[in-house]
Amino acid sequence: MADSSTTDALDVAYHALRVRDRSERELDQRLAERGVDELAREEALATLRRTGLVDDRRFAERRAAALAGRGAGDGLIRHELASAGISDELVEEALAALDPELERARMVVERRGAGARTARYLSGKGFAGDVVGAVAGESGEELG
Repeated sequence: MADSSTTDALDVAYHALRVRDRSERELDQRLAERGVDELAREEALATLRRTGLVDDRRFAERRAAALAGRGAGDGLIRHELASAGISDELVEEALAALDPELERARMVVERRGAGARTARYLSGKGFAGDVVGAVAGESGEELG
């Protein structure tokens, strides 16, 4: 049976998860910021993993898809997932589930048009330089 500090930790975690899906590390940090001791955090996170409320694989897949849907390149997605404490292996699996970066860059160029501004936009959104160059070559216009 969970003690009151674990129950308090679970309450904080449930509240945080109501707003959006979070990685295990994000929840651990949130609990630590609220003054929850390490043992109670570990017990709460174990309960959340066991019940499926915290799943870093699911988090990575959903977050990567959301970022890609907002025009992010692989570099930005990698950075965001790593910042959330997602392992390199899960990051790569999440990226593999997305449309290829080149296809996503083409869609951005179709929406925004070719040009230097679009090239800067793609670079700022974490698209690889070779991808930006490839879309520039396809468009026949200078992107950068």
